[in-house]
Amino acid sequence: MRNLVVDIGNTGTKYGVFENSQLVKQGYFEAKSQLPEVVANSTFDNAIVASVAKETQNIRQELSVRGKLLELTPQAALPINILYKTPETLGVDRIAGAVGAKFLFPQRNCLVIDAGTCITYDFTDNQGQYHGGGISPGINMKFKALHTFTGRLPLVQQTSEHFPLTGQTTQESILSGVLAGTCAEVNGIIQAYEQKSEDLLVILCGGDAGFFETNLKGRIFVIPELVLLGLHRILIHNA
Repeated sequence: MRNLVVDIGNTGTKYGVFENSQLVKQGYFEAKSQLPEVVANSTFDNAIVASVAKETQNIRQELSVRGKLLELTPQAALPINILYKTPETLGVDRIAGAVGAKFLFPQRNCLVIDAGTCITYDFTDNQGQYHGGGISPGINMKFKALHTFTGRLPLVQQTSEHFPLTGQTTQESILSGVLAGTCAEVNGIIQAYEQKSEDLLVILCGGDAGFFETNLKGRIFVIPELVLLGLHRILIHNA
């Protein structure tokens, strides 16, 4: 069985190829015209496409699939129970991350932190009940906001693993405010969930996961392919 999962994000698209439930290939592209050969020139048994921002029709039309071609929506059948009050507004990437966490750690309370364009926090308990979480601006969004909504602050585009706590230039001060401030935010959210949830497991994914892995305190599992794994479990659940 050869399956394909496609995760269309705010800034780019990730894909994963699964053979007999094993992730054997994954990649990233920024535009439809860059659809990789391994995807465009292959036929798959089943496929799932999920998007947080863009239409999926163009990509779906270019895929060759023998069996089910599923577009993930909040109404799709899921292997977890959604308790979110407005499930129709719930991002499909958040759903997939929660499913991936429960697939890997079925008996644990899981907090998934997806650090990308936005930073999302998603809590699923040890009974497979998804409760919800939070959404805040990601690192690059904060850098851009400081530049866009002020008259003189420069655009900083450097996500450094090592940054000053006390900035001695304007650029260093922006690095400190954004990076130290975001680390404090994430640490605070983790501590709050630890206080309400015993045996909490924190899982980190997303484009800025490497930065947080270096700078966050405590034991955190970094699983970059978490959303792809979750999408594949949803595909299997619906196939």
